[in-house]
Amino acid sequence: MKQHKFSDISLSDTFFDSLKQDYPEFSEWYAKKAKEGAKTFIQKDEKGMLQAFLYMKQETEELNDINLPMPAANRLKVGTFKIDAHNTKLGEYFVKKIVLSALFVDAQEIYVTIYKKHASLIRLLQRYGFAEYGTKGDGEEPELVYVKSMRNFTGDLLLDYPFIHAKGQRKFLLSVKPEYHTPLFPDSILNTEVRAKDILVKDVTHTNSIHKIYLSSMKGLDRLGRGDVLLIYRTNDGQGPAKYRSVVSSVCVVEEIRKAKDFASVDDFLKYANAYSIFDEADLRSWFTRYNMVVIKMTYNAAFDKRVTRNELIEEVGLKAEDYWGFLEITDDQFNDIISRGKINESLIID
Repeated sequence: MKQHKFSDISLSDTFFDSLKQDYPEFSEWYAKKAKEGAKTFIQKDEKGMLQAFLYMKQETEELNDINLPMPAANRLKVGTFKIDAHNTKLGEYFVKKIVLSALFVDAQEIYVTIYKKHASLIRLLQRYGFAEYGTKGDGEEPELVYVKSMRNFTGDLLLDYPFIHAKGQRKFLLSVKPEYHTPLFPDSILNTEVRAKDILVKDVTHTNSIHKIYLSSMKGLDRLGRGDVLLIYRTNDGQGPAKYRSVVSSVCVVEEIRKAKDFASVDDFLKYANAYSIFDEADLRSWFTRYNMVVIKMTYNAAFDKRVTRNELIEEVGLKAEDYWGFLEITDDQFNDIISRGKINESLIID
């Protein structure tokens, strides 16, 4: 997904036909935005056809055109949001783009107006904490207004995404080989420099789904449970000493753990793992027969703005070099220290 000026995108594209039908004033609004030099996020498919369009705007004023009116607050408005996709990954990616943009401007809440007929999009938003608030418009079919709070939390790891409930949860270091890390966590920085904060609202690959499936046969992984917090530790890529090239890059939260015996058949396993795994069908079939195979389904909550090296973890955080780092439980103090060094948005960690 890339950001473009409105003026660089042809309004005659058939992608916009449904928006023109839903909103008679859409063409006029679009022309105004183009004249103002406004920018929007778009995604094109392999053939170069427009596949998704996302326009967001920060607002602070009272909203009196909504029933019920909304008091003045720092909000992110999702002004135009349309996706033509055959799976939910692109939708998830756009949701992630929206919530990270809200974090970037420190918004108290996010809101979007949407017609009831767009049921699949509504279900997607509801999955990640958008709740129906009211309506907008006086016609026969007013738009529904959905709001996601960035301040009040439910305690559910999906409804509260991308926020992480850390209090009382176990924390672990989980090692991932470089060849798996890059495609699985594509926006996790892999250099020692602090990343500019505006990277949160820049382009990353649309394969960056919210949910990840990770397969491993490391001992002890079946101890994990829903809500456990994982720090992703990318092992040495061979381009230098491990103490500088092995790094913590990301933070995830466990949704569930499964083993081969938890699936009715290999086809059941393929259906479950295929959507979010980096492996193809042949690899997945091989994994299914592997001894002690564990399937970790997790949410990808944040990439570090500054990676934390193995050397730093040993010399300053206090992890022991002699311990097995493939899967390692860490203390709350160690977790907080690593998170601080990683320079992620502090508001992501709640409790």
